[in-house]
Amino acid sequence: MGLRPNLLTRRAAGVATTTLALLLSTAAVGVVPAASAFSAAPDNACAEPAGEHSGHADARVKKGGSAKLDPNELTAAQLRDREADLAAALRERANTRTGANAVAPLATVTVPVVVHVIQRDSTRAGGNIPDSMITSQISVLNQAYSGATGGATTAFSFQLQKVNRVTNSSWYQITQGSSAERQMKTSLRTGGKNTLNMYLGQLSNNLLGWATFPKRTLDSMDGVVVLNESLPGGTATNYNQGDTGTHEIGHWLNLYHTFQGGCSGSGDSVSDTPAESSPAYQCPTGRDTCSAPGLDPITNFMDYTYDSCMYQFTPGQADRMLTAWNAYRAA
Repeated sequence: MGLRPNLLTRRAAGVATTTLALLLSTAAVGVVPAASAFSAAPDNACAEPAGEHSGHADARVKKGGSAKLDPNELTAAQLRDREADLAAALRERANTRTGANAVAPLATVTVPVVVHVIQRDSTRAGGNIPDSMITSQISVLNQAYSGATGGATTAFSFQLQKVNRVTNSSWYQITQGSSAERQMKTSLRTGGKNTLNMYLGQLSNNLLGWATFPKRTLDSMDGVVVLNESLPGGTATNYNQGDTGTHEIGHWLNLYHTFQGGCSGSGDSVSDTPAESSPAYQCPTGRDTCSAPGLDPITNFMDYTYDSCMYQFTPGQADRMLTAWNAYRAA
């Protein structure tokens, strides 16, 4: 099925009524990654560039673009490693939930968000996007993760804690996996495992964004990188309603792509997302690439379709994100 007709109206209404003052109130609650990124090539399949160990960069790429690394999804071995690590982290957490100093698992989570606007200069063309676009992005996240756009209600809401504007021409063109990216994040990242750091800039190779998966030890690379003009009201045609941010934060919260593993195996490790052999682009209503029950989940935030086509997480994805939060990111 395609996008629900009232989604754009809902988003517009939400954006108009959200105030920066409200969003700047502080939050609490929350861990870390291994890299993941969002690829958006309507015709050419481009998934996650493989990285080291259980984490890697997963890049969303515009048509005609390419990731710096050879693009592919998590391998079966990487997936097994990540799932084994999640199980181990849950066992560790279980040991802290007994006795006098027991820590109860969280049922709802408010994520503090720090947005780093990387600018070449003070112009809009140089990356100086207005606060209104950032406010609108937070509104889009809260609608998507609350189920207001038509999907499952998740445990997560987002509060903007700080906008950090940095003029640095050598960082403005953010290149995934580069020493400059590491230098930028090492210099700027703030907060604990529960704090979402979002980096906005001009991205290399027509990428729309990338993110890090959670892991047990926080490092400076933790966070999401998003093309500045993919925020609501930006100039990235078909990808300017804020759902690159929605998608990348899904990875940050431990979701895989809906097409992870293709038609075989455990797929994205969520039972209620139908199997999908490869990324879907644009909005191919009725697409069905696997013999298993269900059409391809083209409206899911973790596929590669246009922002206007995406509107939902599933209950299984909501459960997986909360489980991972309590394993990795909860204080």
